[in-house]
Amino acid sequence: MVPNKKYQPPTIGEIRNTAKKIAPYVYNTPVVLWNSPESFKRFSIKTELFMKLELFQKTGTFKARAAINNVLALSASEKRRGVTAISSGNHGIATAYAASCFGISAKVVMLKTTNLDRIKKAKAFGAEILIADDGATGFEMAKNIAEKEGKTFIHPFEGYNVTSATATCGLELHEFVKDLDAVIVPVGGGGLCSGVSIVTKLINSSCKVYAVEPEGNQIMSKSLAAGKPQSTDKANTIADSLAPPMITPYCFAMCQQSIDEIVLVTDDELAAAATILFSEMKLALEPAGAASTAGALGPLKNRIKDKKVGVVVCGTNTDPNSYKKLISQGMRSLKSGVFCSD
Repeated sequence: MVPNKKYQPPTIGEIRNTAKKIAPYVYNTPVVLWNSPESFKRFSIKTELFMKLELFQKTGTFKARAAINNVLALSASEKRRGVTAISSGNHGIATAYAASCFGISAKVVMLKTTNLDRIKKAKAFGAEILIADDGATGFEMAKNIAEKEGKTFIHPFEGYNVTSATATCGLELHEFVKDLDAVIVPVGGGGLCSGVSIVTKLINSSCKVYAVEPEGNQIMSKSLAAGKPQSTDKANTIADSLAPPMITPYCFAMCQQSIDEIVLVTDDELAAAATILFSEMKLALEPAGAASTAGALGPLKNRIKDKKVGVVVCGTNTDPNSYKKLISQGMRSLKSGVFCSD
């Protein structure tokens, strides 16, 4: 892909400094090798899958890294006025958590489709929650709050502070596992993907970066094809965390510079991957958290054969009823032949 030179990515030194700054407030999440009879059957004995378990991050997703980094960047007067955010859930929880770490107020806009458990978690950190009908309306509501109340808008995926923070997730992966052949990372708005892909290329330019996007919301794919950020008013995927209404300039430029390829996965593949990960590794995930694994099991299977691969498992903010539905869908999908072994 042709790089966009207008926006400069963080340097490796800046990423390391960001890691030090946010370290008191986030976890260095574990990396484990997935090697079992099931993984050998589905891949090959020589294929090494190193699972970066970001689901064990503070607030249940990678979002805590960027939220903390953004709040750390606020001036004293900005902290006194507080923050606002728009979210389908995970970013809202992370923003509420970050605000609570520094004793500042947070007014978070969430969508009417947001899982009630996520709303409850954000409230538990002390945030005031407002509900919007859809993503576009929610962004407008958060913008109005920022303008009228002087609160700083914490974007869910845009900006240097987001990319430099999510890059710390990739940095931890590469420090734990040297000389990876490929990294697989989910992409929605691109906040996580931009950081992981940028730091991957800084550390090992020959390492492939594969981004995995839901078939029902191909907004980053369409943006890269068009050569500029795109927007949409329709998303049809169970992975609500990977269904933003738009792509934004800085994040787009970072992904354009560093992603080698985007692959698409269906909802059935997301559910099947989540089911396999529960069966094999006892991980209980939201659909987006299974995206990288779905990509590895499906469209990327042949390309990663006999390779050393990092797989980012990004989040787990779900509730028992939603998770039960996801696993039921996954079991049906597997029975119908999704991810059948050769």
